[in-house]
Amino acid sequence: MENSYKPKILLVHNFYQVPGGEDTDFNNEKKLLEDYGHEVFTYTRDNEELNNVHLFWKLFYPLNTIFSLKTYNEVRGIISDNQIDIVHVHNSWPLISPSVYYAAFHSNVSVVQTVHNFRLICPGATLYHNGKICEDSLYKGLGSSIKLKLYKESFVHTLISAITLKIHRVIGTYTRVNFIFLTEFNKKKIMELNNKGQIIIDERKTYIKPNFVNIDREVMPFEKRKNQFIFVGRLDKLKGINILLEAWKEIKESDLIICGTGPEAEWCKTFIAENGLLNVSMRGFVDNDKIMDLIAESKALILPTQWYEGFPMTIVESLACGTPVIGSNIGNVGSLIEDGKTGIRFEFDSSGSVIEAVRNLSDMTESCGNVFRNNYHPEINYQLLLSIYENIITSKKTSDLNIIRKGNKS
Repeated sequence: MENSYKPKILLVHNFYQVPGGEDTDFNNEKKLLEDYGHEVFTYTRDNEELNNVHLFWKLFYPLNTIFSLKTYNEVRGIISDNQIDIVHVHNSWPLISPSVYYAAFHSNVSVVQTVHNFRLICPGATLYHNGKICEDSLYKGLGSSIKLKLYKESFVHTLISAITLKIHRVIGTYTRVNFIFLTEFNKKKIMELNNKGQIIIDERKTYIKPNFVNIDREVMPFEKRKNQFIFVGRLDKLKGINILLEAWKEIKESDLIICGTGPEAEWCKTFIAENGLLNVSMRGFVDNDKIMDLIAESKALILPTQWYEGFPMTIVESLACGTPVIGSNIGNVGSLIEDGKTGIRFEFDSSGSVIEAVRNLSDMTESCGNVFRNNYHPEINYQLLLSIYENIITSKKTSDLNIIRKGNKS
């Protein structure tokens, strides 16, 4: 591709008030494209804007989530001024809104959206409610999500989100957008929207491309690693920390390192003390470099999540270190683990299943490294992203040509 034309990209992202993984993915993809010689433009908005808006204008916030004139006009201007080839959206909620799609449509430019969560199905975006997986929005309709107040535990916020989804489903907005799903599970679950007769998303316009990490480190042989396992994440029942500690009541032969903070931190400390878990160490917040060192010297990373997750980057980081993952058999964690090759899946709500997985772990160092290099390395990821862009642009040109031919015949 050295001498070929490199498409000009407009990356679009709505930053949350609390930084998260989607923000990192947006920044990583921008740098990746620039490193490979693409001219990259960005359009971003930040939810901090809401803190600086007069109360009167906040009354129009619901309309903005449905269609933002500010976004529409500004994005059309960027496309026109810079001859953009493709608009790539990461997060559009809530300030950017689906108006970004129409800015691309009306500029005759292709648009693709990376799907980081389940907001296309559910206003809450997580498919999780009241301590368990909740798919009511998918199987019972958006009205059920409003009753359950799935977004911010607020009737009003959930109503606004549900109305936005409903309007754009009815008018066919999403059928015109290309979508990149991070996993096969993500795609399969969201494509269930089409099961009720109406086509919400055009499957011909869907692609799968995982996230990536730029890690190049020497892999420690399995036999030289410490006899320890590591948990990295928020200390919350959502992440299964209670099930993990319940399992460690029985596991005396290996250490457990817990990195992270969260609402269940005090409960964890009390549980550890009351049960005399001397082989469990709580480290609190640990910076990323140190976490990578800990993962690299551990037998396995453990992810006992109780929900579907988005795309757990710790899995990819672990594989880059040659470290297998012991994880729940549900959602994206379950879909990313290959039993016996990159880790072991266990029954997500069973501490006994965790114990069995820990004790059955074997050396998967080489296969973990191979899977990382073949699927999650930056170079591999770029080639996949470029092929998606090229396919989208080519498909649009073919479609436009067919429209012209039909017009000439008539």
